[in-house]
Amino acid sequence: MQKELIDRLIKEAGLTEEQAKKAIESIKAYVVEKFPMLEGAVSNVFGKG
Repeated sequence: MQKELIDRLIKEAGLTEEQAKKAIESIKAYVVEKFPMLEGAVSNVFGKG
């Protein structure tokens, strides 16, 4: 799923692949920080690390 999201960010937001990856990592970190109980779900959806 993460590759699909990266491709979508590249196409729809005009980001480079590196920018898209960084954006996803930032979103993952934010969600886990604000909603720690969702960490498992976030990892399942976006992958670990």
